[in-house]
Order: sequence, then C-alpha cells, then structure tokens
Amino acid sequence: MSETRHADTTQVYRVYIKATPEQVWDAITKPEWTDRFGYGGRTDFDLRAGAPYQTRPSEAMVEAAVDAPWPVPDVIIDGEIVEVDQPRRLVMTWRLLMDPAVATEGFTRLTYELEPVGAATRLTVVHELAGAPQLAALVAGEGETQGAGGGWPWILSDLKSLLETGKTLAQ
Repeated sequence: MSETRHADTTQVYRVYIKATPEQVWDAITKPEWTDRFGYGGRTDFDLRAGAPYQTRPSEAMVEAAVDAPWPVPDVIIDGEIVEVDQPRRLVMTWRLLMDPAVATEGFTRLTYELEPVGAATRLTVVHELAGAPQLAALVAGEGETQGAGGGWPWILSDLKSLLETGKTLAQ
C-alpha cells in the first residue's frame, strides 16, 4: 500500500485485494460489513447522488473511549454521496465528528475506485484534505503511536485481511 501525493492536501492509497470488485464494493457500502473492519462503525448508505449518509460508532468503540477527553458522539462520520458507479467508483463528502477540533475542519472529499486485476481488485482511495490538516494527520496514521489509530493504511489493510481470510488483523 502506498501514499502517493501530498499528505496535507491529497492522500492516495492503493491496495490489491483477492476478491471481486462486487465483494469489495459490498464491504465498503453495506452496513453489515462496515462494522467488521477498520475501527468499526455501522454506515448506512443510500447510494444515490445527493443522499446523506452516517456512520454510528460500534459498541467496542464507545467502550474504548470511556477515558477519552470527550464522549463518542452518536454519529462519528457523516457526509453526502456525490457520485455512484457501482461497483467501480464511489465519491462522497466525508467529515469526522469524533474529535470536536477535527470536526470544525468541515467536509473533505473521499473517492473509492475499484478495478478488476486478474483474480483481484485494485482498490484506490483518494482523500482530498485541503483545509483539514488535523484530519490529514489522523487519516495518514500519524497518531498511531499516540493511540489514535493507523488511519487509511490500517483500515485498508484490515479490509484486505477480512476479505481474503475472513478475519480482521486483530483476530
């Protein structure tokens, strides 16, 4: 997996997953999958341009944040669907609400691109982060050593592991 552009304005991650584009698409967009990898959280999508979406925290996330400086909100990520080309491309606005300071940075733009490559799918995630330096650091995984997580590298590695082995990295 690689980051290929300016970490403070645009981050690009690419991973190859031994699964079909449809399987990867389902994992990204179906609530029964979104809660199983990365940091968890059930995302409810209405996959139509202009439709809002929300991610609610998992019980484990709420429990883990008991000693955090602020409580985990009922909605941890929100945004709007911009473009859908199932199972090839999903573009949305994206705002992290877990940290009040990061939430004030507002919405960023997130794009998933899926392309079949032999028996695998090349998943490219493009996160446009201009004007959101705190979020850029978080999603790059810069807070991993302080317990803030590994950002997109962790999430995509966990997704790959789940789809290829049936288990997440923590299992």
